[in-house]
Amino acid sequence: MLKVFADRGGTFTDIVVVTDSQPVIDRLLNHPERFLIVPLPYQQWVIVYKLLSENPEQYQDAVIQAIRDILGISTNQPIPTEAIEVVKMGTTVATNALLERKGDRVVLVITKGFKDALRIGYQNRPNIFARHIILPTMLYEQVVEVDERYDANGNELTSVNIELVKKDLQVAYNAGIRSCAIVFMHSYSYPKHEQIVAEIAQQIGFTQISISHQVSPLMKLVSRGDTTVVDAYLTPILRRYVNQITSQLPAVKLMFMKSDGGLVTAEQFQGKDSILSGPAGGIVGAIQTSKRAGFELVITFDMGGTSTDVAHFKGEYERQLDSEIAGTRMRVPVLDIHTIAAGGGSILFFDGSSYRVGPESAGSNPGPASYRRGGHLAVTDANIMLGKIHPQYFPSVFGIDGNSPLDKQVVVEKFTNLATEIKTATGNNRTPEQVAAGFIAIAVENMANAVKKISLQRGYDVTEYVLCCFGGAGAQVACLIADTLGMKKIFLHPYAGVLSAYGMGLADVRTIREAGMGKELTKELIIEVQQLMDTLETQVRNGEDGKIDGQKLVKKINLKYEGTNSALTVNFGLDIATMWQEFEKEHKTRYGFIQLEKNLIVESVSVELIQKMDTPPEPLVTRTRSINEIPIPVDTVQMFTRDKWHDTPVYQRENLQPGDKIRGTAIIVEKISTIVVEPNWEAQLTELNHLILERIN
Repeated sequence: MLKVFADRGGTFTDIVVVTDSQPVIDRLLNHPERFLIVPLPYQQWVIVYKLLSENPEQYQDAVIQAIRDILGISTNQPIPTEAIEVVKMGTTVATNALLERKGDRVVLVITKGFKDALRIGYQNRPNIFARHIILPTMLYEQVVEVDERYDANGNELTSVNIELVKKDLQVAYNAGIRSCAIVFMHSYSYPKHEQIVAEIAQQIGFTQISISHQVSPLMKLVSRGDTTVVDAYLTPILRRYVNQITSQLPAVKLMFMKSDGGLVTAEQFQGKDSILSGPAGGIVGAIQTSKRAGFELVITFDMGGTSTDVAHFKGEYERQLDSEIAGTRMRVPVLDIHTIAAGGGSILFFDGSSYRVGPESAGSNPGPASYRRGGHLAVTDANIMLGKIHPQYFPSVFGIDGNSPLDKQVVVEKFTNLATEIKTATGNNRTPEQVAAGFIAIAVENMANAVKKISLQRGYDVTEYVLCCFGGAGAQVACLIADTLGMKKIFLHPYAGVLSAYGMGLADVRTIREAGMGKELTKELIIEVQQLMDTLETQVRNGEDGKIDGQKLVKKINLKYEGTNSALTVNFGLDIATMWQEFEKEHKTRYGFIQLEKNLIVESVSVELIQKMDTPPEPLVTRTRSINEIPIPVDTVQMFTRDKWHDTPVYQRENLQPGDKIRGTAIIVEKISTIVVEPNWEAQLTELNHLILERIN
């Protein structure tokens, strides 16, 4: 049986498969150039595989094609689904649809008088000196205003005119719109009017109906409305993608990663939960493997082909309730991930006076110049120019036929031409490799600044943390990032190049329910909060009779000072003093002060049910060489760093054994990533095949 964990990224789709099928392993061992196979305890193996996410000449969907390749099934043959136990995956399908504004057509149904509320928003000005404010494109196409109203205390001021609503919604339906987002004032507490209109929309024939009191049952009309519109806009896209997968894998258990770091069944996967589906898998993978390695303070650093994601961990997953993604406000729990447009595919520009890296990405098609599809120079090409990536140690999956190595020659030619262009424009006489190093320095600074935003700017001493690097490009810049931040230790899991996919297999099933309150924290309110928590617990258990082995219930409360807008999450307990102290401690760390004279407001509460899943064990390695025998490099190459070329040994990770130490400069290669060890770093392998890089004092 196969357990398939997949992450469909912007450039590559990563696949990790755990299996006990000896015939599958025997066949794949004949193709060591394509598959990485690692033995596990209990007669199991891990299969690691990578494919370009988009390769229209070769396949329609990368995940399905990967399963076919592993099972040895041609395109025309049905997949033997009895051989697959479960598929757990993260996808960028909805994320890309949001970024490119290619979701379904939506009609917004909102309380009369608030037609433009989402367009007006909160009047935030990211660039305060900009003379021309460019607002993001609205996701809804039409607006239907409903003359209805509850006040904040639940008194019905105006009832719904059912016949008029039917008429207005029928007009939208006749125009071809099939997705409906319903957002009424105060409906998070008083949802009756939304329920009435939702029933009307269903009778008319709308196939997607997103209701704000179900999507985001919290205060703040604008962000609640935006979240509901996003759900209506993206859920049909997800449904079509899920149906496409299930048509190829009938009767196979299919699960997806949500933005909050938990798994959910395919039937329950919604647009509002999908925006950070892929990155969330990476965070889960990084944190769980770091904990297995003994690290409790972790900065996760995921550098892929299109973007870089960073996150902070200090004992539990950090989530944020309010976020803005692709110009759209969201009010659902998502992992606190900071993303910047810097990855291996980030395009390098010279604008006549300065270097620029990104934010535009070459993606997977055409990809960087070295991908043999006519692309522009990118960060990956710069590392090739510097000798940090060598085509012979990189998968041969490029070109139109998908079987060619990286093209180093075109990289050298383009950087030589660019160096000439720079000299002509500025008089700066830099060599091609110095130009490439300059672009890498800019990319590293951008990524290090992203780490500072989620650590130093929130009061955390980053030098006490381990930098868990992963993603296809993370290990190429790990030492440079750590040097910039003053960090002393780097952790590289054996599946670091596919850790987002591996994280799908390490994740738990998580169900979160929230409710808004907006009341002062008092002893009298605690009883009301507890009753609300009990209601939410019933909802997350969804009819289950009592506790089930492996389940854990987590109750949180979001508090803020009266008159402020920024809430902080603390553990819920019946002791007010304890919650108050926890809030003040977090507020002091985050903002540097506390306000003793102000009351605390309970903005909202949440209940999370965690169902533990079976997870694959870590691969064990044993030492067979004498402790005095040092590892032997397979090659010596030239690598440019610190403004000069170095004779650099190349080691294959599978040849390293526990206790081996390598002092930079060095390159460690494996089938899924290239690890660059800079001159002032030392690499050491542990018994769990974990590679630890430590800074040499």
